[in-house]
Amino acid sequence: MNTSSSRRTFDSTQRKNASMCQHQPPCPTADSPDREAARLTAHHPEQGWSLLCNGVLLFEDTGELLPDGQIIAPHRPLAGRVVRAA
Repeated sequence: MNTSSSRRTFDSTQRKNASMCQHQPPCPTADSPDREAARLTAHHPEQGWSLLCNGVLLFEDTGELLPDGQIIAPHRPLAGRVVRAA
């Protein structure tokens, strides 16, 4: 049995997708501060992740994996912290 076809390696030019976004106006890029505002391409709440059209994997704990492999740590607000005015 030949399994070589199922084990493909990709060089960096094959993995990079210039833009998955086909909308007008285009969604924010993966390296912009508002990258989470991009449209959903795939949504799997049962597995805890969503793929945005800019290539960002967004996890339910608010962590992110960018298309270049950079990891963004979860950044959800801390529960129980109350700000009170004096």
